[in-house]
This record gives sequence, structure tokens and C-alpha cells, in this order.
Amino acid sequence: MPAAPPGGEEIHGPIWSEPGSLLERVPVAVLGIDEHDRVCYWGPGARDLFGYEPGAVLTRPGAVLFADASRGTSASCSRLAEQGRTQGYWRGRLTARHRDGTVFDCGFRSFSVTGSGGPSVVMVLSSRSDELDRVKTNLAFLDALFETCPIGLVMIDQDLRYIHLNQALADMDGLPIEAHLGRRMDEIMIMSDGGEYERMLRAVAQGGAPVVGTLVGVRPRGHPDRDQVRSVSFFPLSRAVGTRAGVGGLMIDVTDRERAILEATASRRRLALLDGASTRIGTTLDVNLTAQELVDASMPDFCDGSVVEIVEWMDETEDFDPARPLFTRRIASGTTLPAPATELVSGVERVRYPPGSVIHDMLRTGRAISAVVDEEFLARTVVTESRTRIMGESGVACILVAPLVARGTVQGIAMFGRSAARPPFSEEDVSLAGELASRAAICLDNARLYSRVQDIALTLQRALLPTTLAVTPYVDVAHRYVPGSRITEVGGDWYDMINLPDGRVVLVVGDVMGHGVSAAAAMGHLRITTKALARHDSEPADLLGELDVCAQEAGIELATCLYLVYDPRTGRARLASAGHPPPLVLRPDGTVQTVDEVLGVPLGVGGCPFRTTEIELPENATLALYTDGLIEVRGRDIEAGLDALRAELSAGGRSLEEMADRILAGLLPEPPTDDTVLILARVHREAR
Repeated sequence: MPAAPPGGEEIHGPIWSEPGSLLERVPVAVLGIDEHDRVCYWGPGARDLFGYEPGAVLTRPGAVLFADASRGTSASCSRLAEQGRTQGYWRGRLTARHRDGTVFDCGFRSFSVTGSGGPSVVMVLSSRSDELDRVKTNLAFLDALFETCPIGLVMIDQDLRYIHLNQALADMDGLPIEAHLGRRMDEIMIMSDGGEYERMLRAVAQGGAPVVGTLVGVRPRGHPDRDQVRSVSFFPLSRAVGTRAGVGGLMIDVTDRERAILEATASRRRLALLDGASTRIGTTLDVNLTAQELVDASMPDFCDGSVVEIVEWMDETEDFDPARPLFTRRIASGTTLPAPATELVSGVERVRYPPGSVIHDMLRTGRAISAVVDEEFLARTVVTESRTRIMGESGVACILVAPLVARGTVQGIAMFGRSAARPPFSEEDVSLAGELASRAAICLDNARLYSRVQDIALTLQRALLPTTLAVTPYVDVAHRYVPGSRITEVGGDWYDMINLPDGRVVLVVGDVMGHGVSAAAAMGHLRITTKALARHDSEPADLLGELDVCAQEAGIELATCLYLVYDPRTGRARLASAGHPPPLVLRPDGTVQTVDEVLGVPLGVGGCPFRTTEIELPENATLALYTDGLIEVRGRDIEAGLDALRAELSAGGRSLEEMADRILAGLLPEPPTDDTVLILARVHREAR
């Protein structure tokens, strides 16, 4: 059998100790004894244990390794070899002798190995008895420690998954040991520290300094109704071949001792929810979006499902009558629970609550209240049998209802639900829901008031704009008014077409700077005044001068206007501008002219005269008048907008209507960011 070759290099035999394995902790000697009880194999471990180099021991009697050797024989060696040959496997302790004469106790294992067609060899494994006893003691201690220690013990890998823990920790977590193994720590614990606990563990797992006696607040998923404070210590685990590095830890439940930390943890959780709600609710002035933001902000940290409903009062001064049914309109909903909970929160739009319902109890006190979903709750609050069945099957175990109060009036209600897997709502939760609803109510009321003002302004604007334009055989017109999106307020864009004596036609377009009801009212004032002044057949510049005075008297600080008079007898147009974007002329040959000789200052500025310009329009020329919403888009230069409009206009079209639709589709963003007016007027001359 092979031995260590010359030159000091070692080769591994069939049995050797891998670095980092358990055998590395207990040196193991491997040797072979032939049928004449002579040494025929000598491993590196045997050299270390007995002190012989291979050349000094191979082919010599195995008796030299034992303390009872005498004249080349040893009863111990003979017994070891014989037992290995006859029994197939033998173990025991014998007294060995080192080459230097030192005697020591040694544990032996022997077994027979038979080669193909050759004589049998007894392979021997041996280790010092004191090393074996040390390892056995350590293993026994660790087994006893994990079985009986009242302190939580855990081993986790680099991915923070459980690989070993004791019963004490399993009891703390409220889950059996088997439910931990292979799962991540965040699947067992509910934390509210923004990931600080996990970051601490990862730092230790990556070889960082141990953590000793750190206090953390946790909520085990096995005890979802019980917050705990634990004193934790973690240390990196040494890495061995075939194993993964990780973290070892000790945990002690010190909840009673550290009640203040527990309360602080709960307070942080509530503050985090309120802080998150403050940033997430009220980002727009849309009522439905604001309500949905409240629903989304409450899940899943606070509840498993939520709805927001607006109370349908006859008017805001109506007194609440507990003897009458209450009607609400559901405008937002959401849930993390499976069906039929989804149908429960989103399956209705208009809800009727009978007298005596939990909602009536909440309105009577004006404060948030919680209730258990039981037969009494369903009988008092849910009207229809089908909705009762859905709620009973939804998994919702308790409900918390909070009023949405703004300007002293209950505008709506917010409802939060929890399943039986979570603890019922506590008094602190009721208080938190009341504060959450109070903050959301202000945002909802602002959005509702804004929507009301927006509707008033839009109604006023549409009432003041022309539904149809004047008809004349000399001008074909396509006109468009596109309001801005609901995100922007109603603007002051306006336009008109007025017939004058002798077949002349006035085209006018304007834009009052600003938004809302005031801009719409100013727009109506200017449009009516312009129509009245046009009857006096004034020069365009003179008319704008009069309009400027009226604007100053009415307190209109800034407005633009383009006034154009077309004479079909001459084919000429006279126009003046008060700071309005220049008109464009599409000639029959397809070229586009920009009439920018007239600029002027906006109306309401005063002190600057206006100037009239005259241009000639050939037969079938097309005028394009518009407001700045068509060419001014955020992120695009106004000149680029004009170039785009000229390109769209030069493409022509079968009809003015088709051209108008194509221009708007090509230039306006979706949704539009500002009100836009477009007038396309194709002129004809009077036949002679």
C-alpha cells in the first residue's frame, strides 16, 4: 500500500481529514496492518500521532505502536488485528506508545479490507482519547444547551433563514421549530424599525463585529397580538467546507422589564403610519383619488381592507336624525384579503344604513368606534341578505368606523377592517383611526370644494362661449374649444365671429390670464364688450384701445386679444393684436404665412397705443387663429410649437373640420395642460 513519497511531500490515502471538517478538530491516524501484523500503510495522521516517518515504520511489526510491545510482539496489536479480521469491525481503547517513548491512551477502530485477488488488510483509525473526550463533551454540552436552555438560541444563514433553533425561541415566537426552518427572519417577525434589525443581522453575517445585549421591539407572527422587547446578541459563525457562513444568536424576552421600549415601538408604528399618510394623501385635488389614497395608506400596516364613503346629505346644514336611514356613496375601496372580500368592498356604489346601525352610533357620538363582526352587527348594519352572506364569508372579523369631519360637518366615513388572523382594534387603534380620518377629511374637503368651484367655473365658461357662430357665405369656419384637464383650473380662452354691415366678418380670439371663476367671468366681460364695440364699426386698433380701457376699469390685469375684420369685396383683412399669438395664413399654393407685424401689449396694461395692419387674402385662403395652449407645452419651446402648427397647417385636408381635428391631435398633449381655442376660417370673395 502507498506511503508518503520521498522529498517530504504527502499524498492522501483513502481516508483523510478535510480541512474545516469535524475530523480536523480531532486528529485521526490512518494505518494498515497486513496478514503478518506488519505495518503496510502509513498515513500523514499516523506520522503526527505516533512520531514515525513512513520509511521508519513500514514493514515493521505493528507491535512498535503499543505500550505492551515485547520482542516484536504485542497482545494489543494482535487483538486489534484479529478482531478486525474476524468481526469485520471493532472499536476500543488501548495504550499506545509514541516513538519518543511517551505512553498515551488511544481510541482505535479496525476493519478488514480485501483487495481484488489479494490478501486482506486491516485498516486502523486511531485518535488520542483525550481529544475524543473533549469533542464528546462539547457535543453533549451543545445538545443539552439546545434542549434545556431557557434562553432562545438560533443559527441563521447569510440569507437570514433559520437553520437551527431551540424550543425556548420557538415558544417565544409562538411557532413550532419546524415552521421556522428554511424561512427568513422577516417571515417570523413583524418589525417596525425601517429595516434596522435586518441591517444589523446582515452586518454580523458578513463578518462584522458581534452585537451584545441590544434591545429590539418585535411582534412575532405566532403571537400577532403580543408586542415583545428582546435583548439580542449575535456573532458570526465560522465557516467550514461544505457549510455556509451565518450568524449565531441568543435572545431573552425582557418585555416586562422594558415596557417603555414596547410602548415606544407601538408609538413609532403609529407615527410612521400617520407620517406616511400625510405624504400620500392629498397629492391631487381630485376627490376620488384623495379617497383612494386614504385607503391605500391604511393597508396593510393598519388593516386588511378599507372603504371611504361620502354621506349624501340633503344639504350641509341638515341635522342628523338617528331615526332615519343614512345613504352614502362609496368612492374608494381596497383589500388585501382574497375573495369574497374584494366583492365586499367594491361590489356596491350606493349604500343604505338602517337606523340603529354602527354608522348611526358613530355619527351620534362624532367619534371613531370599533365593532366585532358578529350576528348582532350584521343584523344592525347590513341591509340585504346577500351582503350579509358576503361579509360573513369575507374573513373580516372586526370593523373600525371613523367620521370624516370638515368645517363642522360629517362629509363622509372611513371604514377599516381586520381579519381574524390579526388582533382586534385596540383603543390606541381607534384613536389613531380618528386622527388619520381627521387629516384625510381636510384633504377630501379641499378637493370637494375645488371640484365645486371648478364645476361652477366650467359651467360659467361654457355658458359664455358661443355654441354656434354667425353664418356668412364669405367665410367657412371650423372652431374648437378644448378645456384643460381636471388637474388644471378652467382658463379664460374665448372666441367669436360677428357679422358686420356690407358683408364684412369679424373674427376675434382672446385669452384672459389666470384660471378659475374670476378668469371665466373676465372672459365673459371681454367677449360681450367686444361684441358691443364691434357694432360701432371701429378700426381694429381703436376697438382694442376701448377694450383696454374697459379691462382696466373691470380690474382685468392681463388679457390677450386678436381682432380681425375681413372684407369679401376687396379680399383684404384689417387686424390688430393685444399681445396675442400671431395668426397664420394658409395660401392656396400650400405656403403658410405668419402675420407677425402686429404684436401690441396685452389688455389691462394701458399707456401703449395699438396698431392696425392690413393683409390681402386670396380666394380660398385659410386663416388660423388660436390661443397659446395650442403651441405652448411644458418642455417645448414656443417657436417649436409654431413650427409644428405651420407644418400641420401646410398639410391641408379635405375639409376644415378634418384639418382642425388633425391639428389638435398632433399638437396637444394628453391630457391637455391648458385651455385651447382653434379657429380655421376659409375666406371667399364677393362675386361681381
